Amino acid sequence: MKNKFYHYIQNLQDQICAGLEAADGATQFREDLWERPEGGGGRTRVIENGAVFEKGGVNISAVHGKLPEAMQKMFGVGEADFFACGLSLVLHPKNPMVPTVHANWRYFEMYDDNGNVIQQWFGGGQDLTPYYLFEEDAKHFHQTCKTACDKHNPDFYPKYKKQCDAYFWNAHRNEARGIGGLFFDYCKANEHMSMENWFSFVSEVGNSFLEAYVPIVEKRKNLSYSSAQRKWQEIRRGRYVEFNLVHDKGTLFGLKTNGRIESILMSLPPHVQWVYDHHPEKGSEEDRLLSILENPRNWI
Repeated sequence: MKNKFYHYIQNLQDQICAGLEAADGATQFREDLWERPEGGGGRTRVIENGAVFEKGGVNISAVHGKLPEAMQKMFGVGEADFFACGLSLVLHPKNPMVPTVHANWRYFEMYDDNGNVIQQWFGGGQDLTPYYLFEEDAKHFHQTCKTACDKHNPDFYPKYKKQCDAYFWNAHRNEARGIGGLFFDYCKANEHMSMENWFSFVSEVGNSFLEAYVPIVEKRKNLSYSSAQRKWQEIRRGRYVEFNLVHDKGTLFGLKTNGRIESILMSLPPHVQWVYDHHPEKGSEEDRLLSILENPRNWI
């Protein structure tokens, strides 16, 4: 399964990067190959200063070795060997009318002293973070997520949408990071789903990403915007940074397993503002966005 999934994310990285380069039209991803001293490595691809994307990354990695002590405590296990691979992406567009997007699909294995797999699971999801809310975009993104889920189980979309709203919650701000999507973790074999079934589901969601995001980019990338709207985007990007550094499991996992810092922190936008005690004008589009982020909605 680990070889099958790693092969899948290698191909998915190629497909997503090609689709995003076509949407940008002015620049291409730069690729870095890297190795982790303890075992494994990855392929980082970053896009910067394009016509559409100010900064973004589509990264894959496969790492293995001894489970670090911090992760032993997180999983409630003793010393063990592990393997983890995944694709992680974040895209920060220039135009504040185009939302930031994040997605991640991953697979994890843990072994006993004889090299036998004792635990294995999938995780992942995709979520949207707009700066100006177009309801039709929110509905399109969520409908694409739901369509992918419904092919496998009608209970998946409402369950994983709810988990997404709960996970991407900036508790210290008492607001959502964005308008959500899907979030699933510790997807293990059970009487209803084999690991092959989970692979089919996770790959279905991964394959839906470009369909979920690129039509929104195409619709909004040429809209005009003001310097005040750009400032609002940069203030909201600050909330994005806060979530990734304070709450995000993937960031913490990378830091605790001696991951590659440049790859882990590629999710951070290049231009951000923290304005003291900032509040948008009551009744404005910015204020409307905040009211929705304080109370996650059902978009379908």
